[in-house]
Order: sequence, then structure tokens, then C-alpha cells
Amino acid sequence: MQNKPDIKTAIPQQRYQLGQFSVTVLGEIETGDANDYRYILAVVHEGNPEPGLYLTCEPAPREAQDKGRWAMRLILPDGAQVFAANDAWDDIDAFARDGLAAVQQLLQLTDEEPFRLL
Repeated sequence: MQNKPDIKTAIPQQRYQLGQFSVTVLGEIETGDANDYRYILAVVHEGNPEPGLYLTCEPAPREAQDKGRWAMRLILPDGAQVFAANDAWDDIDAFARDGLAAVQQLLQLTDEEPFRLL
């Protein structure tokens, strides 16, 4: 997967089950790449060893900072893009709520409710 976060260490802060997907929100992240992640939401399909989708919370690029200080970047196997910015994502609960809603839309799981495990 291109652009996937090069995570060296991170602490799982929240964990959810969403249909056949396991979703983990990571905090206190140390990486080997140049990005400064506040949080990373990793989505793993049941039976797969690696996440197939990431949503990251990172400082917004200068051109997007009028919409918010924190950017949400979607990372898929075929590429990555920043698709939203919001000041509220400094808070892990706000990021997790909006990230889970985005995952539900992206994976067409709007009829599934996330079940919090951690």
C-alpha cells in the first residue's frame, strides 16, 4: 500500500467492531515517515493481517487551514488524499466519531452500527 503510515510505535486508544471490520484508533504515534500524526484510524477486514484502509488526523496543509487545523487523510491501496479538515479533531472522540462515519460511507456499511470494544 502506497503512503501507508510507517508506524514504529503507537498505543491503541479505542477499538470498534463494524460489521466484518475491526477498527482501531491509535494515539501517541511514532513513525518513520515525515508526517506528524495526531491519530490514526486503521481498518482491518476480518481474516486479513494488515489494514486495508487508514484515516489519519494530521496538521492540515496551509491551503486547507481555513476549514480547520486538523486534516483527515484517507489512505487506500491505490493512493491517498486529504478530504476534510476540522478543528474538533484535536479530540479523539470527535475524530473517532467522524472517522467511523466516513468508513461507514466508504465501505457502504451505513446499516451497521460500530460497537465499541475498548
